[in-house]
Amino acid sequence: MISRILVPMDDSEMARLALEYALENHPDADITVLSVVGGPSAMGGVATALALEENLEEAAQERAQEVFDGARDIAAEYDVDISTEVQLGHPARAILNRADDFDAVMIGSHGGSVADRLVVGNVAKRVFRNSPVPVIVAR
Repeated sequence: MISRILVPMDDSEMARLALEYALENHPDADITVLSVVGGPSAMGGVATALALEENLEEAAQERAQEVFDGARDIAAEYDVDISTEVQLGHPARAILNRADDFDAVMIGSHGGSVADRLVVGNVAKRVFRNSPVPVIVAR
C-alpha cells in the first residue's frame, strides 16, 4: 500500500499532472511536494544567484514558494493538505536522496525549459532508473 508519496515539482505542466495523479489515485496518502532549487542550468543563473545570497536557505524557500503555492491550490481542489520541502542542488540527486523515506515517487515526464533539459539531462529518467522505490511518471 502506498501511504507516503514524494512529488518533485517545478513550474511545469507535467509536474502538476504528477501531483494531480497522486491526489486522485491515493487520496489517503501523505503527499510531500519537493522543490529542488539551485541545480545547474544553461547559463548557471539560479545556482549562481543563490551562491551570492546571504541566507541560502531563505533564498531557496523564496524561489520555491511559487511552486508550493500552486501545489497547495491543486491540493485544495481535492480537499487534501500537503507537506512541502525544499532541497538545494541537482534535481535528480536531491530526489533520489529523499526517495527512501517514501513508498513511491510520482514525477512529471519532463519539466523546465528546453535549455535546462539539455544541460541538466532527463531528471525523470535518472530517477526512474535509480530510485529505491517505485516511480510513476506522469505525461
